[in-house]
Amino acid sequence: MAAPQTTPVQATQIKKPSELPKKTTVVIIGGGIVGLTAALTLVERGVPVVVLEKGRFIGEQSSRNLGWIRKTNRAEDDVPLAVESDKLWAGMNERVGAEVGYRQAGIMFLGKTDTDMAGYERWLKSIDHLNLGSKLLTPDQIDKMIPYGVGHWKGALYTPSDGRAEPELAASAIANAAQKKGAILIENCTARTLTTTGGKVSGVVTEYGEIQCDNVLLAGGAWSRRFLGNMGVRFPTLPLFLSVFKTNPLPHIPIEIAVGAPNFSFRKHIDGSFIMMQRGAIDAPLTIDHLKIGTQFLGALKHGKDVMHVRLNSFFLEDWKLGRRWSKDDVTPFEKVRTFNPPINQSFNKDALDNVREAWPIFQDAQIENEWGGVIDVTPDSNPVIANIAKVPGLTVAIGFSGHGFGTSPAAGQLAADLVMGTTPLIDPTPYLFERL
Repeated sequence: MAAPQTTPVQATQIKKPSELPKKTTVVIIGGGIVGLTAALTLVERGVPVVVLEKGRFIGEQSSRNLGWIRKTNRAEDDVPLAVESDKLWAGMNERVGAEVGYRQAGIMFLGKTDTDMAGYERWLKSIDHLNLGSKLLTPDQIDKMIPYGVGHWKGALYTPSDGRAEPELAASAIANAAQKKGAILIENCTARTLTTTGGKVSGVVTEYGEIQCDNVLLAGGAWSRRFLGNMGVRFPTLPLFLSVFKTNPLPHIPIEIAVGAPNFSFRKHIDGSFIMMQRGAIDAPLTIDHLKIGTQFLGALKHGKDVMHVRLNSFFLEDWKLGRRWSKDDVTPFEKVRTFNPPINQSFNKDALDNVREAWPIFQDAQIENEWGGVIDVTPDSNPVIANIAKVPGLTVAIGFSGHGFGTSPAAGQLAADLVMGTTPLIDPTPYLFERL
């Protein structure tokens, strides 16, 4: 089945080079939700912005994720970004003048074993000073908060202030709001490389010509490693493929809390259906990059060895054929693949639904209505890079979100905008420095 249908973004269609803007202050490369929130922030501050998307806006992971907005189980130094995002999500409907589906109903992580619960306790101790309101629950408390279950859990970790939103609605609303406030959004227009003058960024070369600018923000998701590598900037990320599905509407199920168990997760959709996936199984296709930078990920591989299904398949050759180097006049990998649609692992999805039904028989009427694949770009420490690139003055990046980009996107975009313009950052950006990798 196809990827989820996205709400249309009324982006500019470039038909000939003369239609391309000649000059702007900031060019943002990548039409996902982080780049779009950065664009919205900048135009609200009166900064001219052009956003370039190689395919359709929000066509990849920004419309394919689970929609969770969480602080729970984030690394201690990543929590402040999530806290600021909570605040921004709460006011997003008013800010963009549209429904984004935000609901602050809490997220609960279930524990099946003593090892699960010990991990939750360690995390609670690490963030105790941040006063998030997170707490451990007993099995009886789980049953009271999410009734009709027969899961026999050891306990759970619960954060009442966590929430959810609708990826398609939210990203589209943010894009359209940015456009109404003055941002220029151009889709099907690939950024091939950057130009510099006097050692500083001075423009972006697109497939239709060059746009002169003072600064560039790269927010290209899983494609960012390739873009930077062509410029001689080494950025270590590896891809993971997730399979997700949406059920039929289930109005009789009164569960509002999002739930993550060792072998499934679910959260309610705004239309009464549920978004689900198998949390205990993720496809990890081997690529040429595993040979180049795989040693940096040994710790992550050890930690996730029971979850990641490492496979050598046709993706290795497909990825290799796209190439790693090109000139400004060459057709780039981004033009060859405008929108990447990872394969759907239907066995993972079926297994997830079976596991949900086993734990909560009230889901017996649930059926898979639509399913899709998504790719996440994972860094060695699973934290993103939101930083100025010292090697390329005038270039800022907001990349490597490791599957966490949607939830933190309002604050991540604002922090990126702060760094682009050299203003006081929303939070301390130290945890997201490029140099740490």
